[in-house]
Amino acid sequence: MRKTYVVGVGMTKFEKPGARDWDYPDMGRIAGQRALEDAGISYEDVEQAAVGWVYGESTSGERAMYELGMTGIPIYNVNNNCSTGSTALFLARQLVAGGIADCVMAMGFEKMEKGSLGAKYNDRVHPSGRHFEAMAAKHGFAKAPAAPQLFGNAATEHMERYGSRPEHYAMIAEKNHRHSANNPYAQFQDVYSLEEIQESREVFGVLTKLQCCPTSEGAGAAIVCSESFVRERGLQNKAVEIAGMAMATDFKSTFEGSTIKLVGFDMAAAAAKQALGQAGATADDIDVVELHDCFSANELITYEALGLCEEGKGGDLIESGNATYGGRFVVNPSGGLISKGHPLGATGLAQCAELVWQLRGEAGARQVEGAKLALQHNLGIGGACIVAVYRAAG
Repeated sequence: MRKTYVVGVGMTKFEKPGARDWDYPDMGRIAGQRALEDAGISYEDVEQAAVGWVYGESTSGERAMYELGMTGIPIYNVNNNCSTGSTALFLARQLVAGGIADCVMAMGFEKMEKGSLGAKYNDRVHPSGRHFEAMAAKHGFAKAPAAPQLFGNAATEHMERYGSRPEHYAMIAEKNHRHSANNPYAQFQDVYSLEEIQESREVFGVLTKLQCCPTSEGAGAAIVCSESFVRERGLQNKAVEIAGMAMATDFKSTFEGSTIKLVGFDMAAAAAKQALGQAGATADDIDVVELHDCFSANELITYEALGLCEEGKGGDLIESGNATYGGRFVVNPSGGLISKGHPLGATGLAQCAELVWQLRGEAGARQVEGAKLALQHNLGIGGACIVAVYRAAG
């Protein structure tokens, strides 16, 4: 496979649904134009595009890309639940690494309704239904949104098995809200005390409102190029290498009784092992991480799946201060999904943008000093998990 590089990234500010008068083509145009401007290329240089979204009509990808131009290129519509954005990025990288194209745009966007997510079609099997059935068989099904039940029950299992405590999950939310204060793209930039997070409205189990990602709108985009394209266009100062990238889907073990596994532990572990192996690196080499913290419980569990700490030691990692500035890693400098927001199709591209800025030294007040190697984790229940490893130029 050929080496691949991200040479341009762009995103919109993430917004509360209805807070701004725009539609998904507007979001895509803003993010796409910013990525092109960041790379210093034109839309005519883009040979193919992969565009992700979860809620919407067919060919929404084309409709959004047409805002940038109508050049007749192949445009692939991608939908992979909450891992949609990074799935579009994974496809873009595959096209370049496989020698099919030299310059591909990955885009993701989401226009969402207010409130908790719900099923859109009641005349067919829900794609995550098997996961919810497995959860209900072990824990029952409460009168609460389904996703917080999955992750809240996983937190309960972790506490019972490994001794993590409710305050560990609140510490994760406190960290991510604090990080978002320096991110102008974040939906929320409010800083909360640990007590305020613990005392906010209970959603399910250990999870309070300030430990859950909000419903969001927005878009992100990235330009993925070959080494020859980078060299011919003189883009070396913009280029960040995708040193490793892997996608995993559910294993049989997902449904064998552990709620921790039900929310993606084995997928994340497998994808991380592959991506780090491709990069010739270990988790200990990572400087900065953008991790899919849809709920604080998932961040703690995923520390362990990615190898940032030993299994069962996620609580110790957050309590030690080693997941923030001054520690071993900085996890979610953007504020993560909890505070930056989670427009489903855009999240994976926003994670990519943050890590590219970090590795270029362009993250401003969020900058992780001396960052050279970064890791991205994006999860979709139902299910898919994408892990990418990025390496700074030079």
